[in-house]
Amino acid sequence: MAQKTRAKSLRELNQLFAAMMTPEELNQGLSIKLRFDDVVITPFSKSGTTWLQQIVHTLRTRGDMDFDDISRVIPWIETSPALGIDLDVEQRANPRAFKSHLEYEQIPKGGKYINAVRNPEDALYSAHKFFEGWFLEPGTVGLEEFARERFIKPGGYWRHLRSWWQQRNKHYVLFLAYEHMKQDLDETIRRVAEFIDIPLDEDLLDLTLTHASLPFMLRHRDRFDDALMRQLSEQRCDLPSGSDSSKVRQGQIDGHVLSAELLRDLNEVWQKEITEPLGFENYQALLDELADN
Repeated sequence: MAQKTRAKSLRELNQLFAAMMTPEELNQGLSIKLRFDDVVITPFSKSGTTWLQQIVHTLRTRGDMDFDDISRVIPWIETSPALGIDLDVEQRANPRAFKSHLEYEQIPKGGKYINAVRNPEDALYSAHKFFEGWFLEPGTVGLEEFARERFIKPGGYWRHLRSWWQQRNKHYVLFLAYEHMKQDLDETIRRVAEFIDIPLDEDLLDLTLTHASLPFMLRHRDRFDDALMRQLSEQRCDLPSGSDSSKVRQGQIDGHVLSAELLRDLNEVWQKEITEPLGFENYQALLDELADN
């Protein structure tokens, strides 16, 4: 029997991603009929999605932790058909909630949407760490090479940010920043509760502050380790079992070192993809605008 291996190049990584689901399965997920009070959590990858899933689920259930994977109780629209999850059924509490990494133009319409943006340097670093040891063989694709494939070019993070930024003032969109969530979790919870129409008493606030804290989520990290997707990847991509797919790590802000060349290239793509169309000279300027509104 051939030994199971992870990708050792970006070409092999893209081949694995392509094998995870069929176009028919993706289209089936996108055919969901959202209700007006359904909530879809929509950050770009590694920008606070799991954190927001935990906040929303805690608020709507007053602390339910009886699940094996957060994406079983707040399903991922794009992947649920491949996982055998029916998106149209009732959930264990209202409002129904879902997650997605889609841009606004692609996402099913009719519900409410919670988006969060994160510094692209941190999102990049986190994404590389997340895939390394699961889809990528450690040490085979460095951060710089990974960045040039997934961040140093149009589309991806940049198009997602532009797409949701243009919707940020709509009544059905709550637009947050990962850094603001870290700075003031109390205020984040209050804003999310109001947006999804959950009455917030002090007991529920205290409970949600605890359940959405990094220490609590680290203690229960097996609920946030993408178990469903990891099992699917082992079946469809023949990956080794027992990979590290945890989505709860340290959530640091500026907690890494990128090379001067990579920082320069990230700045150049920021200028082209964000400064020219939106007017923000850098990420801090965008954060400042969000803080003022």
